[in-house]
Amino acid sequence: MLDLTRLRVLLAVARHGSVTAAAEALHYAQPSVSHHLARLEAETGARLVQRVGRGVRLTPAGRLLAERAEEILGRLDAAEAELAEHSGLAAGRVRLAAFPSALGSFVPPAAARFAAAHPAVALSLVEAEPPEALRLLKAGEVDVAVVFDYAPPAPGDGFRLTPLFDEPLHLVTGAADTRDLAGLAGERWIGGCDRCRSSLVQRCEAAGFAPQIAFTTDDYVAVQALVAAGLGVTILPDLALRAHRAAGVRAVPLPGPGRHVSAALYGAPPDPPGPAALLEALLAA
Repeated sequence: MLDLTRLRVLLAVARHGSVTAAAEALHYAQPSVSHHLARLEAETGARLVQRVGRGVRLTPAGRLLAERAEEILGRLDAAEAELAEHSGLAAGRVRLAAFPSALGSFVPPAAARFAAAHPAVALSLVEAEPPEALRLLKAGEVDVAVVFDYAPPAPGDGFRLTPLFDEPLHLVTGAADTRDLAGLAGERWIGGCDRCRSSLVQRCEAAGFAPQIAFTTDDYVAVQALVAAGLGVTILPDLALRAHRAAGVRAVPLPGPGRHVSAALYGAPPDPPGPAALLEALLAA
């Protein structure tokens, strides 16, 4: 059986890139980290690290084991917190990951509702785009993740998705610009994250042109500032405009499907009381 302490050592080396840095992060002596790595290699029968200059690099086998270790240790930490909550040994904690425009719109009221109903439970918030939020959720580093997608949610890989709402997309131009999507074929466009940019390209291609993307940023405040300055046009989801609406821009809802916003949990039900209550607060908000 793999030793959990040695898995934590391997994970620290993977995160920090050297034995010295891992030792500092774990508050271990450097020879102790080297000893744990050597013992882990003996236990697995595989070479897990190799020296590169003054640091170390994980081998393919080491990367594979580190990825599994992150999930295993994260779930173990989450289980300990859940057991403490159930047994009354601690008030408990709930950790939520959400993308920026969710944190700038409906998540704060949901968090306030949760905090008012459960003042003894510690609630923490982490900003993360959906792929990173799901990784954190699977690793046990958060308990609930608010995510979005441009296709109907399809649960899988242990995730359970609860739809929260669908939000429309808006064509965002200068305040005096009254052209529709097809009329903006020759304009410079502002793209966001990979999935948002893909949706923008698909919308434009459906209107008969390929957009010239001149700027790329995930910051919806910066996007609107660029539009207001006349440097480009874009498509933004409703939450981004609710979180921040710049002067000097015009936003017109686009027909067709928008983004699907969901709350994700990981693992089989029933859910611990904290995450279940936070999900109820998100649905209410």
